[in-house]
Amino acid sequence: MKMGELDRVLTGGSQRIAVVGSGIAGLACALLLNRHARVTLYEASERLGGHSHTVDVDIAGRRLAVDTGFLVFNRRTYPELVALFGMLGVEAVESEMSFSVSLSEPALEWAGSNLATLFAQPENLLRPAFLGMLRDILRFNAAATRMAAGGAPSPDLALGDYLDRERYGDAFRHWYLLPMAAAIWSCPTRTMLDYPFSTFARFCHNHGLLQIFNRPRWLTVRGGAREYVRRIAARLDDVRTATPVLSVERGADGVRLYTRGGGEYYDQVVFACHSDQTLRILGADASADERAILGAVRYQPNRAVLHTDPALLPHRRKVWSAWNYLAGRGAASERPVSVSYLLNRLQPLGVDTPVVVSLNPFREPAADKVLRVIDYAHPVFDRAAIAAQSRLHQIQGVRRTWFAGAWTGYGFHEDGLRSALAVARALGVEIPWQTPARKELTA
Repeated sequence: MKMGELDRVLTGGSQRIAVVGSGIAGLACALLLNRHARVTLYEASERLGGHSHTVDVDIAGRRLAVDTGFLVFNRRTYPELVALFGMLGVEAVESEMSFSVSLSEPALEWAGSNLATLFAQPENLLRPAFLGMLRDILRFNAAATRMAAGGAPSPDLALGDYLDRERYGDAFRHWYLLPMAAAIWSCPTRTMLDYPFSTFARFCHNHGLLQIFNRPRWLTVRGGAREYVRRIAARLDDVRTATPVLSVERGADGVRLYTRGGGEYYDQVVFACHSDQTLRILGADASADERAILGAVRYQPNRAVLHTDPALLPHRRKVWSAWNYLAGRGAASERPVSVSYLLNRLQPLGVDTPVVVSLNPFREPAADKVLRVIDYAHPVFDRAAIAAQSRLHQIQGVRRTWFAGAWTGYGFHEDGLRSALAVARALGVEIPWQTPARKELTA
């Protein structure tokens, strides 16, 4: 009797599927596949959720659940996530996506909430470069909207090359566009210059970033993102945290996963972790196509510091926003992006003390105000990564191996979830909120 046949007898004859990684992609894959197969979810960390990372902190005599990774979504551009949350009974509350820029060289601060914040620094009214930036914003929004509507340039045209070709000013680049883009994708501003312009324009158009009015209303999960993680985990039968997958052995009749506890057989494996982590697990067993596609996506390490130090926010309180891009002296383009997320604006915390997550702070917050330090890694979407995404179908399902994760799209929660839906459909599973089967999973 072969390896797969014996294990199938021992497990009652049903198909077994391993899901590696418990971010949104892995959780969704496990949830969707669990009703149709015996699913085991593997997570190397002691907690589930990946970038959905809620922590408890004590501030002003209150115990608060604050998010340090995934924070906001909206009904327009996160339709699948909204549907999933609806099925799970996850409650959402209103949030915001205001944005500010605070630079040391030159001394500059502004926020885009209204005219008062735009000119919170009065000398901006007298800065020709600042007024030129505003004109360029309107020009870029109009051009990118036209492109997103169908007038696409060469798909190989990088954002930086487009800005050069169309002669956008330095103020527009360094005081607005690159800070905003680097804050969204959590990468150095220089990295954003290699992002394909057509993809960048489509993303900005789809997310309402090119509009002055009628922007989507942003939401956050009441109680923190861990609420949806808990609800999915409660529906799973076999969840193994603190259990890193070390290697795999793929054969004609199945896949054997190895952990520190030994090997275990599965009919299929879904890698829902970062692509570089998947390659390390596959090791020498990775095919040439897998190495080329998975290896094309690079990752930017980012250090998140949760703290209560207002010195890591703009100097002018009027400029304080939900997302605050900050840069000290020196070449900000050469350093990891420094962004402070003001959680009081993003979550209903109910305290006056500023609660801040600073990504790669350009200077350290006061030691007595630091609450937690967390390391993240975010995919870098340069031209090589975008090209690799278009080839993913070449390895999907080959040798009983599937791939999911936010790295397959724009890098956000909706992308991770959509990748899980694609894998589930390929394995013959209907999406419950899109079919009459919805009643079965909501029961």
